[in-house]
Amino acid sequence: MRIVIQRVKHASVSIDNNVKSAIQQGLLILLGVGENDTEDDANWLIKKIVGLRIFDDEAGVMNKSVMDINGEAL
Repeated sequence: MRIVIQRVKHASVSIDNNVKSAIQQGLLILLGVGENDTEDDANWLIKKIVGLRIFDDEAGVMNKSVMDINGEAL
């Protein structure tokens, strides 16, 4: 399993110029899954992603997770 994560203020996915999904502040996740990847691998990765402290707190320090800011994921 390979993953690229980007913090975003907003993001969307469009197909044939039609918006299929959109989010406000949160995480844009690009995920590659291999034949040997398991559900346990996915569950481990989800726990890691939601726990990443990559959003600024009130002091401007990266100390909040996507859950802390009530962010979204796409």
